[in-house]
Amino acid sequence: MNLPLLPRRKPRSLAIEVVEKLTQDIRGGLLPAGSKLPTEASFMEAFGVSRTVVREAISRLQAAGLVETRHGIGTFVLAQDSGPSFRVSPDQLGTLRDVIALLEFRISVETEAAALAAIRRSDDNLREMRGALSAFTAAMEEGRDAASADLRFHQEIARATQNHHFLDLMKSLGLGVIPRTRLEAPAMAPPERVAYLRGVNQEHESIYNAIAAQDFEAARAAMRTHLSNSRDRHRRSEAGSL
Repeated sequence: MNLPLLPRRKPRSLAIEVVEKLTQDIRGGLLPAGSKLPTEASFMEAFGVSRTVVREAISRLQAAGLVETRHGIGTFVLAQDSGPSFRVSPDQLGTLRDVIALLEFRISVETEAAALAAIRRSDDNLREMRGALSAFTAAMEEGRDAASADLRFHQEIARATQNHHFLDLMKSLGLGVIPRTRLEAPAMAPPERVAYLRGVNQEHESIYNAIAAQDFEAARAAMRTHLSNSRDRHRRSEAGSL
C-alpha cells in the first residue's frame, strides 16, 4: 500500500498528524475493516517519522477503538459501528465538574471490572497489562504523553473480565477517560507532573498485583483508591477555583 508523505512538523505534533491521517483513511474506507496496517518501518519511511512516533500513533488508534494489534501477526483495522453508541465527547468534559462526574461513573464501573478481572484473568491478560505498564513507565521517563498507555492499562483490565461489555464501554470512552488529557497537563509544572505520574504508576502497580494474585477484594479496593484519588484531587481543584 502506498502511503502519502506528510509535511514536516514539530516532533510533538507528528503522532497526532499520523493519527488524524489514518483515522481519515479508516473512516473514509481507504483502510477497510480487516485490512492489515503496514509495518512500522513502512510508516517511518512514508511519513518521515521515528519509530517512537509510529508506536505512539498506533497506541492512540488502539485507544480510539480503530485498530487492534495481534501480537506476532500485525495491526488490523476494526469494523466501525455506524449505529448509536454511548460516547463521551470532548465538549462533555470541558469543566472540572464534568470530569468529576465521569470519574464518579468510572468508579462505579471499573471497581467491579477489576474484581472480575482478578477472578477471570488469563496469563495473556497479565502480559498485556504488564506491557501497558511498561509503556506508561517509558513515556513518563522520556517526558512523553502517557495517556495512551494509561488508557490501554484500563482497557486491558476490562478485557480481562472476559465480558465484552466492559471493554466496549472503555473503548467508547476513548482518551477523554484520562482526566489530565483535558484539564491537568496544562496546569502542571514539569516536576509536579512527574511526581503525579509516579503516583499514578504506583497505583496501577497495586491494581496489577492484586489482579495477578487473583485477590478480587484487593483489586476492587485498589481500583477504587486509584479513581477516588483522582476524583478527590479534582474536587479540591474545583473548590479552590470557586
